[in-house]
Amino acid sequence: MGPDKHTVRPGGRGILATAVTVVCAVTVLAAPGTAFAAPGPTPSPGASAAAGGSTSASVTVPADKDLEAVQAKLDKLYHDAAVATDAYNAAEEAARKQSAEIVGLAKKIVKGQQKLDELKERAGRAAAAQYRTGGLPDSAKLMLSDNPSEFLDGAGRVLEGERATKALIREVTQTQQDLKQYAADAADQWNRLEAGRKEKAAAKKKITQRIAAAEKLESTLEKKQKERLAELERESAYKAQTAWLDTGILDEIHSKASAAGRKAVAFATAQLGKPYVWGAEGPDSYDCSGLTSQAWASAGKPIPRTSEEQWKQLRHVDVKDMRPGDLIIYFDDASHVAMYIGDGAIIQAPRPGRTVSIGGAGSMPILGVVRPDA
Repeated sequence: MGPDKHTVRPGGRGILATAVTVVCAVTVLAAPGTAFAAPGPTPSPGASAAAGGSTSASVTVPADKDLEAVQAKLDKLYHDAAVATDAYNAAEEAARKQSAEIVGLAKKIVKGQQKLDELKERAGRAAAAQYRTGGLPDSAKLMLSDNPSEFLDGAGRVLEGERATKALIREVTQTQQDLKQYAADAADQWNRLEAGRKEKAAAKKKITQRIAAAEKLESTLEKKQKERLAELERESAYKAQTAWLDTGILDEIHSKASAAGRKAVAFATAQLGKPYVWGAEGPDSYDCSGLTSQAWASAGKPIPRTSEEQWKQLRHVDVKDMRPGDLIIYFDDASHVAMYIGDGAIIQAPRPGRTVSIGGAGSMPILGVVRPDA
């Protein structure tokens, strides 16, 4: 289950009151040759009986084609959960930015209101002074004066006073317009935050449903069935990795990690063995993009939170040009990401029920490679 997150939600109060409230409340592989060695032959379900052993007390393992169907269904469920996790993470990232924007706007509103109050106070003092002098403006009193010297001396003060009055009016008007715009912007951010909250809730529901369905399916399997299923999964990954290596791709990949890339790889390596938890960004657990984004953040290069945005925003490089630290994006929908560490291997947070581990870079369909420190 992903961690509960708290986001600011709009209430029934006015924008300004809300704004004030916000402010105030304010196992490491040595080399791929040994890492991905072909699995040993697996005895057939009836092998022990043929050898004279009794099978009456053991569980009959279904035919591989039946377990392959189970594996395909599990892969689909976990893939759907991964897609939903990316949507959840995107909504969470947007909520953080929108909440920060709302807080910033709230501070501007409070500051603007204080400024408006000060301007109104100045205007009030000017009105009071005019009342005390009989209600005539300085210019009228000056025109009634029969003292030429007084007239000339006061003319400059009158002009200065008129300019100050006009400036005061302009400042009051501009401040009122600013406050109106801040309020409109804050209302827009509230609406986006609420829409994002609904998207996040829908994504969370889908994640939990898919993971629960996968776990329920796995719970129906006996121990030997689970063991054979895991073996089939390893065989499938090995077959894909071997096919990828057989293209001769490693003969073309010679780039060395950058300084930042080495730091990112070191961070990711230090997380080996930690559990996958959807929506997690560490330090105790990670999902796939949580691991890669935190690894690069530790290297001083913040990158987008989700695998989809990492694919969209980071520079693309050819597979033959990738270097340790680069990120490999998998599947057509960019729903999974792992970090390349060299020699045809990756570090990844695979899926629920698994831990951060090392695997083959070609064990899944590669969409492309991106470089955070291009």
